[in-house]
Amino acid sequence: MQHPRIAFIGAGNMAISLIGGLIARGVPAEQLIASDPYAEQRERLSREQGVRAVEDNAEALAGADLVVLAVKPQVMQAVCQALATALPAHALIVSIAAGIPCASLERWLGARPIVRCMPNTPALLHAGASGLYANAATSEAQREQAENILEAVGLTLWLADEAQLDAVTAVSGSGPAYFFLLMEAMSAAGERLGLDADTASLLARQTAFGAARMALVSELSPAELRRRVTSPGGTTEAAIRTFQDGGFEALVEAALKAAAQRSAEMAEQLGQ
Repeated sequence: MQHPRIAFIGAGNMAISLIGGLIARGVPAEQLIASDPYAEQRERLSREQGVRAVEDNAEALAGADLVVLAVKPQVMQAVCQALATALPAHALIVSIAAGIPCASLERWLGARPIVRCMPNTPALLHAGASGLYANAATSEAQREQAENILEAVGLTLWLADEAQLDAVTAVSGSGPAYFFLLMEAMSAAGERLGLDADTASLLARQTAFGAARMALVSELSPAELRRRVTSPGGTTEAAIRTFQDGGFEALVEAALKAAAQRSAEMAEQLGQ
């Protein structure tokens, strides 16, 4: 099956981003459909991507080979329970909702192939990073279908253990905000050093962009790249030493542990 029929339940920003990525990769718009309770979102999707959008979830499911659950975690149980009887028996379920384990989706939808994904917001620019986990009922062909969807908006990595999605949430799911915080702090510090606000902000953002590109295209590790630009006795070394004297690495580890723990707590609460 070259182009499966894909139904999106929910037409928010992430769903629209995924749909745009799929169309850019050659998936015909007529193979895609989405449902959303808000007319504004339906009109936006139809206007921007030329994809049919409907209000009724069951209508979107008709004939679907793959169903992407793109609704808020807080309403997932109610949405799934309403969908259960309308789902095509062969359809693969792909959930991009944070904190909803496969066991809960199976309880609400019945035993069926399910792939859980943890994308992040740069997917909106087709520069995302997603962790994926498939339950035992998912075939290799279905894993490939799920991967093709998330690859349309960035990097995809498969996980062997569903619990690792908490770590993915901590590293990449929440990760963009960490870099925004660093850019914010660098901009503020630049102002206090005498730069105007616009100059400080632009320098911080462009530097973050350039460093990320270097790290992605280089065969060297970030640690080695850092060592190569840190001259003994120089300005970079003075800044790095200050970071490390303040417990930078330990603070980052503590922050990610807190995010992973909260992700696990949310999964327990939302999955009941």
